Parts: sequence; structure tokens; C-alpha cells
Amino acid sequence: MKTGTLLQVEVTLQTCGLEDIASKIGQSQPQSAPSHDVGSAIAPDQLLSETLWTGLFQQWLTKLSPVLSPIGSYELTLRLTHDAEIQSLNRDYRQIDQSTDVLAFSALDEVMDLPESAYTAMPFYLGDVIISVETAIAQAQQQEHLLATELLWLATHGLLHLLGWDHPDDSSLEEMLAQQSHLISCLKV
Repeated sequence: MKTGTLLQVEVTLQTCGLEDIASKIGQSQPQSAPSHDVGSAIAPDQLLSETLWTGLFQQWLTKLSPVLSPIGSYELTLRLTHDAEIQSLNRDYRQIDQSTDVLAFSALDEVMDLPESAYTAMPFYLGDVIISVETAIAQAQQQEHLLATELLWLATHGLLHLLGWDHPDDSSLEEMLAQQSHLISCLKV
């Protein structure tokens, strides 16, 4: 697949326990966001839109040009949730009993013994990105940027983890953060 070729991407958006948080999403915006804040192009009510997220992940994956799917078709799940659920997942899967902002469960970590024909017949499943909206709201307020910007930041971080990126040391973390900034700066929203 040529670099820059538009990939097919399917995002399944799940929202869990956001009933109490949904009303805070619009209220969590700072009084005046910086004019360069990319999140300003996204209306708060669109943050829970599967169509929005599919388009964003499609742009990011097209920019990254992964070579995992011979047909250029990918699937992933984005789960927007609350602190209690992400804490439970963090405890159960990472043995860290505290809330966090984003978790990523890459399908690349699982050994799948599928016939070769399966990879040309269906989208390649990348895995799951789980984001705590409660933590994202707090972090957006601390950073004095929009919630949309924080969610973009966390989603790109999770996506890079799905693709095998990691940050065990400062230099790899800096590289990953630079890639996140690049992906966000290239967005057309």
C-alpha cells in the first residue's frame, strides 16, 4: 500500500457510564481556548459521535501507513468511560489499582493462528483504546485546553500503543509524544 493511500477504518465507539459525565462535557470547556487549539474545530456534542472518531482514526492511520492489513482495512474499538471502570481494568490487566487516562489493548499482543485468506477477507483488528473521560476533563482543565484536544491526545497515544509503540524510557516517550503532536497537527476536522 502506498504511503498516503486512504485506508478503510471502522471504529466501534462504546460509551460506558457517561450518563453523569455527558452533561459535564460541554461545561468542561475553558472560557477562552487558545486559537491554535485543534479541538476548537470539534463541537462538544460531537465528541460522542462514532462518525467523528472513525474519520479521525482514518486520517491518523492513513498518515501512519501501517502494513498490517494487505487490503488496507482496519478495525478498532474506542471506549469512552469513567474513572471507576478504567481503574478496574488497570487493576485487572496491569496490576495497578488506580485510575489512569488511557489504556490500550493491542491485538498484536495476541497470537492469532488465522489462515492467510482471513487477512484478505476482513479488516485487521488492531485492538481497544479505553479513555477515562473524567480524567480527560481534569487534565484538559489543568492544561487549559479543550476537552476535545485532550481526547485527541489520548486517542493518538492509545492508537500508537495498538501499533506497537511503547515508551519504556525518556527518549522513546519523547519520540511517541512528538508523533502524537504530528498526528494531531495534520488533522482536517
